[in-house]
Amino acid sequence: MDVNAERSVFYISDGTALTAEVLGHAVLSQFPLTTQTLTLPFVQTVQRAQAVKAQINAICQQTGVRPLVFISIVTPEIREIILQSDAFCQDIVQSLVAPLQQELGIAPAPVANRTHGLTASNLGKYDARIAAIDYTLAHDDGISLRGLEDAQLILLGVSRCGKTPTSLYLAMQFGIRAANYPFIADDMDNLRLPAALKPFHNKLFGLSIDPERLSAIRQERAENSRYASLRQCRMEVGEVEALFRTHQIRYLNSTNFSVEEIATKILDIMGLARRMF
Repeated sequence: MDVNAERSVFYISDGTALTAEVLGHAVLSQFPLTTQTLTLPFVQTVQRAQAVKAQINAICQQTGVRPLVFISIVTPEIREIILQSDAFCQDIVQSLVAPLQQELGIAPAPVANRTHGLTASNLGKYDARIAAIDYTLAHDDGISLRGLEDAQLILLGVSRCGKTPTSLYLAMQFGIRAANYPFIADDMDNLRLPAALKPFHNKLFGLSIDPERLSAIRQERAENSRYASLRQCRMEVGEVEALFRTHQIRYLNSTNFSVEEIATKILDIMGLARRMF
């Protein structure tokens, strides 16, 4: 078998398949592989499982290379059908359940969709996450400076440095009520921290970015504009970083980090609790 051949990767679950995707991707990222991925959620019936098995087998036959399959299925009958396919299968849940059962001395009580489904036990947490998303959308890009006492985090930075995606990720993933406020070009002649933000200094966190990267991002939105020019980007980043230092606002350069990494670093630096759902 050609070790450099592209591998087909399946993420299969009787629920959303988010767990299979996250764990599978984490493992595969350790290998220099070229992959073609397919996510198949809600595989909950024998008929559906048999169709998925046939799909896997067909790819194996066409390519001559076994697909890699990461599964998260709690129903034994459904799970067994997938495990019998012509693939290299990794049951990411059962591989952990068995040793935990031995350690805890408790038999598992598997229920489909328990991890990411809406159940009576997690309804309150789900409602809190929706409320956090609503709050974050209502306080995006300085739309409103009311209700900041309810914010857990207020992100500051120049336009296009990553404030909005980071805020939304924190709300959706961790239930964090995050507001964000932009410093725009018109602010630069007399850059000040808005009076409405000063009472919440302990919630303020700055995002910065390399001017070259900022210019490239802005060029995609407004090509050959003053807004996207490297000179303008250098000036704005320099002025805003100076403001952060003057007011002792902690900040992070977002240039080389993904949204997930930025959000996690902020949680760690600010001491905010990660609330998983």
